[in-house]
Amino acid sequence: MSEQHPDLHVRETVRERYAAAATQVTEGGTACCGPQAIEIDDHFGATLYAADERDALPAEAVAASLGCGNPTAVADLHEGEVVLDLGSGGGIDVLLSARRVGPTGKAYGLDMTEEMLALALANQRKAGASNAEFLQGTIEAIPLPANTVDVVISNCVINLSTDKQAVFAEMFRVLAPSGRIGISDVVADDELTSPQRAERGDYVGCIAGALSFSEYREGLESAGFTDIDITPTHAVADGMHAATVRAAKPTAVRCPNGTA
Repeated sequence: MSEQHPDLHVRETVRERYAAAATQVTEGGTACCGPQAIEIDDHFGATLYAADERDALPAEAVAASLGCGNPTAVADLHEGEVVLDLGSGGGIDVLLSARRVGPTGKAYGLDMTEEMLALALANQRKAGASNAEFLQGTIEAIPLPANTVDVVISNCVINLSTDKQAVFAEMFRVLAPSGRIGISDVVADDELTSPQRAERGDYVGCIAGALSFSEYREGLESAGFTDIDITPTHAVADGMHAATVRAAKPTAVRCPNGTA
């Protein structure tokens, strides 16, 4: 029997761990962001949201929060906008987004893990968020048409992908002209090598797969994004940072020959 491709192995490992986290929440346990079931510390999870935001959501959505920031605040969402959350997990950022964009807006959540999607749908029903919708799929192949989303958010998920350039290209594709991204992610200092990043934690621990600041910027630029801003917010390990990532899709996208 042939060996599994390394990228597929990483994806399956991530899926298994996040499925276990969803099951823990469903069964009354403690969610985690790491290779084992551990208590969330100040670097990850629900503690990064304001108390009034947490109190307004189902407890299960808060308990399942595995992120490294609050992308709904980073993205500065407005009434009537269409928002897509990549790696939506238990739905905390989708539900917060749905409240911010209001009944004339729409909040999509995309996740590959069936257990997380089931938890998110249960949380949606409890929250009464009729303008939220959850989709199953991968962030490297977003199941939405081009030019249909105003804002893409994500919370400590893109660093888990083994094909980040595909993720950047897909974000650019689904965004409408002048659309924007507001992401929380883990980013490495430029001087850290890939082996040094791996020493600080595995993929499921949200660290080993992180790009450096320069790599992240170059990847977004290559996909076509402009107005890129990557700002560290707090350290999660030596040389590794939670960061906010903002960028925009130009109003007029130019073709390689220079035409609009």
